Amino acid sequence: MTWTTLPALRLTVLVDDTDLWHHRPLSSEIVHRAHAAGLSGASVFHGVEGFGGRQTVHTTRLLSMTDDLPVAVVVVDEETRVNAFLPQLEELGIQGLITLEPVRAVRFTAPEE
Repeated sequence: MTWTTLPALRLTVLVDDTDLWHHRPLSSEIVHRAHAAGLSGASVFHGVEGFGGRQTVHTTRLLSMTDDLPVAVVVVDEETRVNAFLPQLEELGIQGLITLEPVRAVRFTAPEE
């Protein structure tokens, strides 16, 4: 197996697990839009504790505060493809944090026989 590295851009969208878009989890809507846009991939990571702009810590450790847990949607693709996807996020009116970070993606390929 051989590998190569490629420049890429990581898009991370941080929202609450209770955020909805037309009665559907916002994180799921972002993943489905990324898929429809032909991006390389998207993953949703559920946090067990966090806080945001309102400075209220939400955690699974306190039964009374199990709502609004942090969710991160991560997409990695070529910079031009990620930037072309950003207007779709704007349509969603996201209240959370969105970050863009340059990364190096590793692509593994099977050797030719």
